[in-house]
Amino acid sequence: MLSIRCGIQMKIAGSNAMKRNLYPGRGRSIVMNGLAGFNGNGTPQSNFRPSKQVLDMWQRAEAVCFDIDCTITVNDSLDLLAEHMGVGEQVAELTSKAMDGSMNLESSLEERLKIINCKPVDIKSFLEKHPPESRFAQGIQSLISSLQSRGVTIYLITGGFRELALPIADKLNIPRENVFANRMLWQWDDETLEPSRLVGFDMSEPTARNQGKPQAIAQIREKNSYNSVVMIGDGITDLEAVQVSGGADLFIGFGGVEKRPKVQAEADWFVTDYADLEAAFLQSMQVAVIGSGSFAFAAARMVAQNAKESSASMFRDKVKIWVRPGSEFEGQSMIDIINEKHENPKYLPGIPLPENLEAFSDLDQVIEGADILVICTPHQYIRGILKQISGKVKSSTIAISLVKGLRVRADGPQLISQLVRRSLGTDCSVLMGANIADELAKEEFGEAVIGYDNIDNARILKKLFQRPYFRVNLIPDAAGAEMCGTLKNVVAIAAGLVEGLGYGANSKAAIMRQGLSEMMKFSIRLYPGIREETFLESCGVADLVATCYGGRNRMVAMEYAKRWLVGQPESFDALEAALLNGQKLQGVMTSEEVQEILATRGWERDFPLFTTINRIINYQLDPSFVVKYEEGAQRPVLAKQLAANTYSWFPPPMPTEPITPVTQEPVPVPRRAPFDIFSMFK
Repeated sequence: MLSIRCGIQMKIAGSNAMKRNLYPGRGRSIVMNGLAGFNGNGTPQSNFRPSKQVLDMWQRAEAVCFDIDCTITVNDSLDLLAEHMGVGEQVAELTSKAMDGSMNLESSLEERLKIINCKPVDIKSFLEKHPPESRFAQGIQSLISSLQSRGVTIYLITGGFRELALPIADKLNIPRENVFANRMLWQWDDETLEPSRLVGFDMSEPTARNQGKPQAIAQIREKNSYNSVVMIGDGITDLEAVQVSGGADLFIGFGGVEKRPKVQAEADWFVTDYADLEAAFLQSMQVAVIGSGSFAFAAARMVAQNAKESSASMFRDKVKIWVRPGSEFEGQSMIDIINEKHENPKYLPGIPLPENLEAFSDLDQVIEGADILVICTPHQYIRGILKQISGKVKSSTIAISLVKGLRVRADGPQLISQLVRRSLGTDCSVLMGANIADELAKEEFGEAVIGYDNIDNARILKKLFQRPYFRVNLIPDAAGAEMCGTLKNVVAIAAGLVEGLGYGANSKAAIMRQGLSEMMKFSIRLYPGIREETFLESCGVADLVATCYGGRNRMVAMEYAKRWLVGQPESFDALEAALLNGQKLQGVMTSEEVQEILATRGWERDFPLFTTINRIINYQLDPSFVVKYEEGAQRPVLAKQLAANTYSWFPPPMPTEPITPVTQEPVPVPRRAPFDIFSMFK
């Protein structure tokens, strides 16, 4: 056969020995072995069973284009109209020639219309006698309904006529603007001002000629940003849809009405029953959540709600979540509480959990068979967890990280999403945004972004997370979104210190502005491909505001500054243990990781707020330097041990008695200047 690939005409010997390596979203193809017909090693493979690549593309289709005649319907509409007009046999012969490629489509249409020679009243009586639902192929309505329920856009592209196609589109709930078909031309009666005689058809429509269907798909792609378009049909003109660059990415031949040898031989997948397509498309995805903190359960709660309510069973009903072995609350196993009482009183007291959310202490049991892996643990634990599950997760699994933090290595920093990809061999998106766990669990309105590298996976993840109270946007900047979510915790410590010292809104806003500026500069220096506009998304400025006003890092830092002011200093470790109910203070660890990068690269003075915050949490500066960050970054580094031995304000060891937080009322800034630990060096 002759096959056009990326505008190059290539003669291919035998059957389908060379096929496309399809890249979703590019609307083009390159030639390689083995999409269908042959395996990559040259071994023949039946296209009655889809390859993994074909199945994956079908399940991730964003738009599906159907032929109508002998695909959606059990007959050719024009042939049936010809029977209605008493010229069926003559027209059917011409139709067969057009479908097997032995006659030009344009000539076939012209000749058939001449023979039929119908009037508008004939078409009306035909539609009354043969309504669309009486002609549908078995299973087509269910298939199209399932596709639509998952957000797939349906188009009809037919070499037939619009007058006969529109009633079919209406019955299948397909918008009329999604129908590509030919138009009959009529002679109008001067006296009645109504069409009276058929005189031909509009030759300007792409479907009026061979190679017209790929042209129609190209028009669809020009108007829409589809990454994967599938064509389904029975004829040679449908097969053409994948033989031209810019057309469809996948062709599924349908032989439930007519089996045409050329179509059967060259289709990427050939089916005779729409139930097979629907079953393959509707494979439900198993979701697993790794993490047992407040945000992990707030996220799992949304995921379980969507799994329960998912249209066309996109996700399996049961969502599994991993809880650390031995986790207890008031002497009772957290696993038992979650699975029997459907609540998490330790982290989300008073918030009901969906009954289809099931907790396990065995991590292997949670990830077994997982199609989607939601990772939400403190970032200091993530490497060990990934080592434990490496090699046990399917390569096709879609991962998404809700973890905020960096891993610093000798050869440079590594984002958590990069670590997941490298450890598990799966794609990994990130979900970041202005999300305080308890507010999210209470279903207060919020939003987040999913930063992605693979748009198809991101669209699935959006369906998994988006709720009426939780809006999700997609951005093609996973690194940018993740850096925002990571660095804002350092700035939140600064905001908490400002608030604990008794400063007002002006001071806090100034610190937040400086923090955002350093977040952007630091992120883009490390990852030049990051988009500046990402910092204006929910993962950027919105998350920064929420964390600086309501997050745990701000709360602990505020308490730290208050205690320093009243002469009752406590370490960050002690305050974390006392105030966070077992949760971790991510900002302190992230500051250490960031500072290691700054010191290694000689950037400390380029990022004065980051540097000053790190010196404060290491007790090398007192909290008052948060509003003197430029000066703080210029100071010589003082060793922790020297500070501990020399200055009375240095926090004592971890207490043995519980800590009672200082009142949350703002503490006024003292009139005297704060004690300068470096005064002795002046």
